Amino acid sequence: MAKRSSQAASTDIDMTPMIDMTFQLITFFMFVMNFSEAEQDDRIQLPLSQLAKPVDGPVEKPITLQLTSEGSVIYAGELIGVHDIAGYLEREKSFMLDSGKDPNTATVIVRADGRAKTGEVQEIIKICQQKGFEKFALRAQYDEGR
Repeated sequence: MAKRSSQAASTDIDMTPMIDMTFQLITFFMFVMNFSEAEQDDRIQLPLSQLAKPVDGPVEKPITLQLTSEGSVIYAGELIGVHDIAGYLEREKSFMLDSGKDPNTATVIVRADGRAKTGEVQEIIKICQQKGFEKFALRAQYDEGR
């Protein structure tokens, strides 16, 4: 009669291929992810313009303000009134000064809904200028002129 071994067989798993595949997936998703669209909100429908041109490159120190068609501003995912953005911009400015950065180098990106009032866009720019921000980028969607 054959005698069975009471010891369990030892199995060693080589984790190298699994670790390699994990790093390849991480690298793939880093290249595919578009960080420029991370600050965009689906509630904003940009106006169409044939003069709109693609962004030259990444904007350094962006502050994104999104104006809805109802006249509210989306800032950092929070819905606030147009006149209430002054406090948020003041905090942004003090944070930049505390970290040794000049607020004049920051670019305020204004993404206004196509149905928003022009006067509200001008009011946002005016408040930003009062708080010391001088560089602006207005966003529009390119229209191919069909």
